[in-house]
Amino acid sequence: MKPRVLILGGGIAGIAAAMKLTASGARVTLIESRDRLGGRASSFFDAKSGLWLDNCQHVTLGCCDSYLHLCDLLGVSHLIRWDDEQYWVEEGGRTTILKPANLPAPLHGLPAFLKAKFLDIGEKARISAALAQLRFLNRFEHEAQTFGSLLDDLNQHESERTKFWDPIIISACNLTPERVSALPAIQVFQQAFLAGARASRIGIMTVPLGQIYERATSAITESGGTFLLGESVSHFNSHTATLASGHTLEADAVICALPFEKAVLFADDGLKHLDERFAGMARMTHSPILGVHLFFDRPVLPLPHAVLVGAETQWLFRKDASGRVVHAVISAADDWMGLDQEDIVQKVLRDLLLRFPRAADAQLELARPVKERRATFACIPGFESLRPTTASESGQGPFLAGDYTQTDWPATMEGASRSGFAAAAHVLRSFRNQIAFAPSTPELV
Repeated sequence: MKPRVLILGGGIAGIAAAMKLTASGARVTLIESRDRLGGRASSFFDAKSGLWLDNCQHVTLGCCDSYLHLCDLLGVSHLIRWDDEQYWVEEGGRTTILKPANLPAPLHGLPAFLKAKFLDIGEKARISAALAQLRFLNRFEHEAQTFGSLLDDLNQHESERTKFWDPIIISACNLTPERVSALPAIQVFQQAFLAGARASRIGIMTVPLGQIYERATSAITESGGTFLLGESVSHFNSHTATLASGHTLEADAVICALPFEKAVLFADDGLKHLDERFAGMARMTHSPILGVHLFFDRPVLPLPHAVLVGAETQWLFRKDASGRVVHAVISAADDWMGLDQEDIVQKVLRDLLLRFPRAADAQLELARPVKERRATFACIPGFESLRPTTASESGQGPFLAGDYTQTDWPATMEGASRSGFAAAAHVLRSFRNQIAFAPSTPELV
């Protein structure tokens, strides 16, 4: 008989777990409170534009092996557009293209960096010296230190922080260097920017994120699995999940792939008392992201993407062939959450027009800001001790999946994918030596 597995949550972590389990013969029931899969990395239908829009622009890198494996399983790898070049744009429009040379890591980025127009000689020298030291640091020894403090130790001045370190770290870790733990910040450079040309490639989906999960739906249903979309969980334990409707589902194993705040909220009181992982999860906090979809009457962004040097808006992404549709991203967006739509749009337009002055005559036809107040967990110093293991010490479950678990990654699609695969592997190991399983389909009790 096939093992029955309940997966709570249909984000990337839950999808990764489901794909691995169904491929291994397990019978999966996936429960998702929304009417679509993807969680925070999904899309919504915008009635004003008549388009499916992503909650926010999600980017992968060449070093994200687990997420790219998930894309292979979903059959959507061909939908990723890869950019080897990064476009850094200053006020007035001067643009630096950072692209890898045919040199071994970490020298692959050096020729373009030395030619960077937005940095002077002194800034380049100090940044290069800091990068050389970052490459060999044991990042786990710096978990209790902020990256801003580490930059002080590395003799980084305010100018190179504003121009170089801030755009990278704020975008990658969704916290400012003054708040983020040095551990994930160091990792960004060690495993991506300094690891070689392939590792630092930028990958962007060419279709709305919601479309890439359709393969998961068919794979799970074809294997005999079940989807319960639009169903909320009211509480769960190691072998059951009770829905808001009052029905209880039983299974041989439960994988909780809910966001950490919901996992703590919906876990049975007895489970939270016995399982120490939930105490740490209850102390976790969030960091917000703001995405702004902009529609103009003519092209305004001639580049596939742009890093805005010295701006509050860190990135712009071109969302159509001409550059008429633009997606702006503001990470670590705490100061933006209280702003209304008009103020948000004006601030983003200011950043855009200062760097692309030729767009001044373009008319904004539609703007759609999307606030994600709980976009990611906050990787502040001390966070690593709060991150739960996939399996409890007793091994009795429930199994946890989510980018907040001990993935050795910050809050990314890669971390979520790793956690889902890890949870599925734990479930399969727990059944490896069993001869018979419980009945083959979850039952309503």
